[in-house]
Amino acid sequence: MSEPSTEPISYDALVQDERVHASLYTDPRIFADEMDRLFFRGWVFIGHESEIPLPGDFVTRPIGTQPVIMARAMDGQVSVMVNRCAHRGTMVCSEARGNTRTFACPYHGWTYDLTGELLGVPYPTAYDGRLDKKTKSLGCAARVGSYRGFVFACLGPTSVTLEQHLGVATGLIDRACDLSPEGEVQLTAGWVKHRCSSNWKMLPENDLDGYHLGFVHMALFKSVRTQYNRFTGDEKSVKGVVRDWGNGHTEIDWSPAYDGPFEWFGTAASDVVGRYVAALQARDGAAVMARRVFEGPPHALIFPNLFLGEMNIAVVEPVAVEESVHWHTPMFLKGVPEFDRRLLRQSEAAMGPASFLLPDDLTITGRNQIGLHSRRTEWLELSRGVHREHVDAEGRRVSHLTDETTNRGFYRQYRKLMTGA
Repeated sequence: MSEPSTEPISYDALVQDERVHASLYTDPRIFADEMDRLFFRGWVFIGHESEIPLPGDFVTRPIGTQPVIMARAMDGQVSVMVNRCAHRGTMVCSEARGNTRTFACPYHGWTYDLTGELLGVPYPTAYDGRLDKKTKSLGCAARVGSYRGFVFACLGPTSVTLEQHLGVATGLIDRACDLSPEGEVQLTAGWVKHRCSSNWKMLPENDLDGYHLGFVHMALFKSVRTQYNRFTGDEKSVKGVVRDWGNGHTEIDWSPAYDGPFEWFGTAASDVVGRYVAALQARDGAAVMARRVFEGPPHALIFPNLFLGEMNIAVVEPVAVEESVHWHTPMFLKGVPEFDRRLLRQSEAAMGPASFLLPDDLTITGRNQIGLHSRRTEWLELSRGVHREHVDAEGRRVSHLTDETTNRGFYRQYRKLMTGA
């Protein structure tokens, strides 16, 4: 067996403007670098405040390959801490969610509060007064921030603020939240997880790829009449666009192809919809209301791991260099509980285990992963449509729905963070 290479990895060489090297998906050293530079030292989506509404509420999540706890302390503040006892490294909390006043390690009983501070240890006299509890916390994230209920954290020290990381892409989160008459979304339905036999980067790449629709998802288009039928067929007739918002945040905008309001919801005529429209109009005025119900929710990536999948929220969890987990949950609109059942059924139909979309995507990413081990071709092309990109009035790169503008935007940010530029 050959020894692992000790040569420094040149990300400038592996990530070029219009192509990337296959080793980005297969090299364990690169995966380890990503877990450090992107998922430890970078801002990562953790969860939503609606998941922990009450003091004492908590959820457990991974940041990259590290387990963390997101909890609401008794003063109402949200904390993110490493789910690892400071004594012998045991995972302190194994429950997915719950409510508690303290966390107790199951191994030796060390107890922590909701901010990760060490409260006490059994049989403390054995330490002869030399145990400084202040230095034995669970290890809080260096930075925690929230934007409209979406909680992000950076485990390692960074000079980058959440505001700087999100940049103008806060507009994508705004677009989702402003669909609610109360300006808030709720992620309260629970999460469904699918294990994927592929590198984690393939999931955000695929989610923001408009080129594959008519091939990977042909079963959907042959079985069900949806608005997505307009995004396949003759290239000139496709009206959707892709946008690069900067900092790795990207979007597919379907709305240029819509003929009327609520196509994203699948219906427009009902008493429930009428009350919803009236509530939006009372808050925003007729013109803004009309734009909201026409455009609908975003289809966007917040780099590196949060997917605003229209009326779904999805998260990508890296597990190993060739394994990842896709999480998803329906996005409920606060103030319109009457929509919840329909949104839940739509989420099941799009992303459930027997759905029309996600199983196709996970199958194709698994095939991608197998194909990348071929030694015949080392590079993946990302040049489609580069000649027809343009910059709009807001400074975003924009191009045709089938162009690879979104993937180029993803990898520009990837290269910047991996090289420390």
